[in-house]
Amino acid sequence: MTPIPTDPNTRLRRKEAAATLTAAGFPISSATLASAVTLGHSPPFRIFNRVALYTWGDLLTWAEGRLSAPRGTPPETDRKAA
Repeated sequence: MTPIPTDPNTRLRRKEAAATLTAAGFPISSATLASAVTLGHSPPFRIFNRVALYTWGDLLTWAEGRLSAPRGTPPETDRKAA
């Protein structure tokens, strides 16, 4: 199991970022993170020697921002006895 960082400034490579997000309950692949970069909706990252580096705090903020509002089950419709 991938450990979840306690320091929000921990830097992670793309593959590590995907594994850590998945371990934290946000299932995502490194390929999806890479695609998000080209589509313009990726988490913030920096480049070091041609390697994308994400900080854990930015990843978590980004993932939480993509969550939908809480949903419940739809109410049952009133059924009239025939």
